[in-house]
Order: sequence, then C-alpha cells, then structure tokens
Amino acid sequence: MVSENAMGSLFTIIENRIATVTFGHPASNSFPSVLLDRLTAEFNKLSIENGISVIIIKSEGTAAFCAGASFDELLAVANEAEGTQFFSGFANLINAMRSCSKLIIGRIHGKAVGGGVGIASACDYTLATNSASIKLSELAIGIGPFVIEPAVSRKMGKIAMSEMTLAAQDWKSAKWACAKGLYAEVFDTVEELDAAVSNFSLKLSSYNPDALIEMKKVLWEGTQDWETLLVERAAISGKLVLSDFTKEALLQFKK
Repeated sequence: MVSENAMGSLFTIIENRIATVTFGHPASNSFPSVLLDRLTAEFNKLSIENGISVIIIKSEGTAAFCAGASFDELLAVANEAEGTQFFSGFANLINAMRSCSKLIIGRIHGKAVGGGVGIASACDYTLATNSASIKLSELAIGIGPFVIEPAVSRKMGKIAMSEMTLAAQDWKSAKWACAKGLYAEVFDTVEELDAAVSNFSLKLSSYNPDALIEMKKVLWEGTQDWETLLVERAAISGKLVLSDFTKEALLQFKK
C-alpha cells in the first residue's frame, strides 16, 4: 500500500549487511523536494555505514515505481532560483547515488517516468518486472531530461536516451529497457523479482567489502564533473519550467 503522507515516506531496514531503502508517495511515488532531500541524506548516511555492503532501493505499492517530479511543486515555481533549487534535488540525489561507497541495486516493480528513470539509471545493478515500462516525457511539458541525461546516457547510451527523449509521449517496454542496458534482467512477476533481488544482494554482500568499495569507484570513473554539471543542468530546467507552455502543459497533465 502506498503511503498517504503528503510529503511521502522513507524507511530503511538493515539485515545481513544489506540496507533496503523504501520510498513512497500517494501521487504514484513522485518526489516533492522534501522527499528528494531525505533520500539524498539517506544515501549519504549509508555511504559511511560500516555495517553494510549493499543498498537496495525500492518504492511502495504495486503500481508505478516512480512518477518523477512533483507536478504540484513544479506548478508552484515562481522564479528561476526556485526552479533551479527544485531540479537540484534530483541532481543532488543522483550525485549521492554516484558517490555512495556502497553498490546500489534497483528493484523496479512498475512504470518509471522522468526522474524515476534517472533513479533507475543511477543504480549500479537493476532488476525489474515486465511491467516496468519507462518514459521520458519532459519535452512534452516544455522542459527536458537535462539533469538525469548523464545518468541515462551512461547506462543506456546516447542513442537510446535520444530516442526516449524525442518520442516524449511513448512508453518503452521493460524488455526494450533491458536490451538497452538499463535493466540487467526482467521478470514476469513481482514474486520472481523479489526472489532475484534477494538472492543477488545476499550473494553480493558476501564478497569482500573493500573489493566492493573499490569496484564502485571503477564503475563511476570519469563522472567527477557531475558535481557541477548536474547543477548547471538544473538551472536550464529551472528556467524552462517558468514558460507559459510548461505551465499550461502541467495543468493539462494533472487533469
């Protein structure tokens, strides 16, 4: 059941050197700024936790994995500074996942849109169900997936990212996402997904923790400039979200 908390929910369970982080929000597991900041802080905290080797990121419910940014907050943006600050929330989260010393496994049970695709892309290893279709709809509302683009392109390649971005109204299937490298494997049922996530994370957590930390560094080589790049991208989205086109498109999407 998805959390009814208007600001969303976040909780972590640690067992067998595995931290399972679960987020939720009643609006299809979308992210208001408060929840983005909490999840970022959680990754930063777990990064220095000696008692864990692996992090699993998942969301509540049985419908969408993550619907991306909160439309209500996007509509409330009144100036460029507020817009940049909002989109910096996703920049900070992706950077926290990138720089986290622990390997992150994504458990994607349903559809992911926009920032949700960014979160899946920022995981080190991602498993999903056949229901986990993806879409980058940002151009359709007058902005673009600028902040998450580096993470998506790194995982899936520029061509796949471009195809999703330009076909902003189209869903791509989980099998397509798997073929492009976003998902390592897809499963018919949530039960099969959970079994695979559990088995893989237990196996991974049994390895030398120091080796896992060093492997994480290798996986993210060449991304150090993201600390500034993603914030610069947030400023682009922060400006575009103020346009009349975007305001009207967001209202239509909400309807």
